[in-house]
Amino acid sequence: MAKVTVKLAERSYPIDISPKALRSAANLFPGSPRQILIVTNPTVAEHYLQPLLSVLHSHHVEVFNMQDGEEYKSLTTYADIMQQLISAGFNRDCAIIALGGGVVGDLAGFVASTYQRGVDFYQIPTTLLAQVDSSVGGKTAINHPLGKNLIGAFYQPLAVLIDTDCLQTLSARNYRSGLAEVVKYGVIYDAEFFSWLEDHVDELRNRDTAALTYAIERSCAIKAEVVAADERESGIRALLNLGHTFGHAIEAATHYGEWTHGEAVAAGTVIASKLSEVTQKLSSSDFRRVVDLLNQLGLPIKAPQMPWQDWLSYMQRDKKVKDGKLHFVLPTAIGSAEVVSNIEHETVAAVITECC
Repeated sequence: MAKVTVKLAERSYPIDISPKALRSAANLFPGSPRQILIVTNPTVAEHYLQPLLSVLHSHHVEVFNMQDGEEYKSLTTYADIMQQLISAGFNRDCAIIALGGGVVGDLAGFVASTYQRGVDFYQIPTTLLAQVDSSVGGKTAINHPLGKNLIGAFYQPLAVLIDTDCLQTLSARNYRSGLAEVVKYGVIYDAEFFSWLEDHVDELRNRDTAALTYAIERSCAIKAEVVAADERESGIRALLNLGHTFGHAIEAATHYGEWTHGEAVAAGTVIASKLSEVTQKLSSSDFRRVVDLLNQLGLPIKAPQMPWQDWLSYMQRDKKVKDGKLHFVLPTAIGSAEVVSNIEHETVAAVITECC
């Protein structure tokens, strides 16, 4: 078992990582029975809903089974969950559990942040991407047809419970998607961890439990350090968006269905790294290491083709646009990165063309 703490003073919370962690979910709710809403989807529910319900049998538990897919992280689904909570008479002492991947976690967290002006929230992430990234740090949101995560709030969970056994039932594609976020931490923050990933590609591809536990623990520890230093993304936390400006554009352009989030981030990371190389911030050898690692892990290293004006339109809706300027997270070496805003559109367009 591994444990990481997100240190936010009185709002600090634990991240527990272990096989069979789901069996300890009852420990999240000591004392009197609670009203609990579990938000999940049919894919996850098939494997993990009944085990979770069995350990919460003493509580009043309801389930909202949302449709599976990024396109359902919407105002419509949000309203449907609110309707269920209100109709069931859930009070301010209730709790919301997100049982699923990033879509479920983002949506359930936004529900928790707004129902009765904020109720208790717990994350039980079942995908690698959610375990290493979206379940930690308190970002909650839903999508709008014109952009990803434009409606949301910072709202921290009270605990994150990571069961590494859940990764064994993931599809190969969804598993690989999570590895994109793992690579991100090495690129922006920890050169030693990046080298460890290069040395353990085979173990990671084969879902080796020991390698996965370490990769998840180190990823969560890095994110916990960054979130503790900059909870609301006014400084260093912005570096966690490596590849996301381009990746979100890919997701929006393909209607949140054709590309997974991790696939889009992987292609976006290649674009960001190439842009850094072209502007002489990143060495060619480090650029090649980033591309090679993503490629060895089975992730896309080429973005889909679309006109520059479409790229620009989607990127200008990104939350990282300030004073009308596009801001890009660019790696400056393996293990470090910076936010840059003074790059000419012509340079960005040329790099995107090369990376498509």
